[in-house]
Amino acid sequence: MKISDAMHKPAAWVDADTPVKEIADQMGKDDIGAVPIGKDDKLIGMITDRDLALRVVAQGLDPAKTRAEEVMTPGIVYCRTDETVEDAVHLMDQRKIRRLPVLDDEKRLVGMLSLGDVAHGTSLELVGEMTRAVANHHR
Repeated sequence: MKISDAMHKPAAWVDADTPVKEIADQMGKDDIGAVPIGKDDKLIGMITDRDLALRVVAQGLDPAKTRAEEVMTPGIVYCRTDETVEDAVHLMDQRKIRRLPVLDDEKRLVGMLSLGDVAHGTSLELVGEMTRAVANHHR
């Protein structure tokens, strides 16, 4: 199965200068757990709900004053629309991540692929492999 058939869309990124309060509000509104961060029209990182908990709340930072770039996970791991879901699962396993931005041929963000998307769109065998892979780092 192609990633373009399993991903959820649309997806949007937010600017690196965005206050994390706005990002958290958007996560709640859209019921999502990760938001790609961009700067100068390039993806530069990702903020997850875990980043907000550990890097903002646990550190006592003010969410209205803390900017995305200060607490995001730097670097971006992504997949392409024409790759297979199996390829994405192997990438998620290697990098121990649960969500991937999806880029098109023009390197534009067009969707997100999460573990839930994989679980809903693929075989039970692949779902089992994926679950085992992401749970492995919790041992």
